[in-house]
Amino acid sequence: MHKIVFYPVGNGDTSQIILENGKRILLDFRHCKESEEEGSPLINLKKRLKEELKEANRNSFDVVGFTHADQDHICGSTEFFELWHADKYKGDDRVVISELWVPAAMILEEATADQKGQEFVILRQEARHRLKEGKGIRVFSKPEKLKAWLEENGLTLESRQHLITDAGKIAPGFTLQSDGVEFFCHSPFIKHVDGGDELRNSASLIFNVRFQAGTNTFDYLAVGDADWENLEEIVKTTKSHGNDDRLKWDIYNIPHHCSYLALSDKKGESETEPKPRVKELLEAGKEGSYIVSSSRPIADTKEGREQDQPPHIQAKKCYEKYLRSVKGAKFLVTMEDPNETKPEPIVFQIESSGITRERRITSAASIITSTPAPRAG
Repeated sequence: MHKIVFYPVGNGDTSQIILENGKRILLDFRHCKESEEEGSPLINLKKRLKEELKEANRNSFDVVGFTHADQDHICGSTEFFELWHADKYKGDDRVVISELWVPAAMILEEATADQKGQEFVILRQEARHRLKEGKGIRVFSKPEKLKAWLEENGLTLESRQHLITDAGKIAPGFTLQSDGVEFFCHSPFIKHVDGGDELRNSASLIFNVRFQAGTNTFDYLAVGDADWENLEEIVKTTKSHGNDDRLKWDIYNIPHHCSYLALSDKKGESETEPKPRVKELLEAGKEGSYIVSSSRPIADTKEGREQDQPPHIQAKKCYEKYLRSVKGAKFLVTMEDPNETKPEPIVFQIESSGITRERRITSAASIITSTPAPRAG
């Protein structure tokens, strides 16, 4: 079977795909110092991932992808992973990244450490180093700015074309036939990178991850911090190219920690009303599907309804409404499952009979807590 794991890291993102053949793909990384304190509900991500890798008798991920370089998606990464561009980031029991996946904006952004943070600058240097070396990296989107950057560094676009994947294409390296998975890139679009100098959420990585299990396929929509305008554009473009099936989902990792801005420009008093094409995306959920919010607990209180920062209860109610309409299974919050005091990673198992949830109840045993999704894609 394949697995998808969502880690309780607060208002941040970290998820892992573990394939039946043993390959591991980590998307985003957020480790907070707070998690190392006794009693913290946040997972100690560094410790947890090290334990999982040790159990699998390895010290590397086949892929580590950063959807974008905001702090809640990269926090602690430069202390955890081995980076090739400087000796001080090597060895010392650091975890190896066999292939780094980044949006083109992460190569091109010119912000300083004062503007974006030191970790962003370090990861940008690593991505640039790997692209210059021509190995261990995949860049998503091929804007004119990337062509110019390569030429400024004595390279050509043609010499690095094999390391670049555009929106609307499947990333090489994984196939349904050999790995039971493929990654269809929804975003970033070229214009989102060429259109401005600032690294923006609209230029982040968004994938339809399709799994093969037996004769059935299942779809996981992995989204960074996209806003409603970006999602509307993805729906429009995907349909115009006849790729409607890439909008369907059995699991939807919703954007930006359940922010209403991923649905509409208006929060709504009690419930957010999604924009038309975002509504189409929500209605593309399959029977038995799940929505996952990587966020803090979502409170239906006066304070919860009025707070500016996500998560937003109005957005949650919208998602739950459409999940019911497609006969979905459940809306899950990473910092609430199984409880707010000590949340555990949310683990989905994908096998030919469907998608099930795995809940760890002791260090040596686990149980399945839900029935398989009744519909295969």
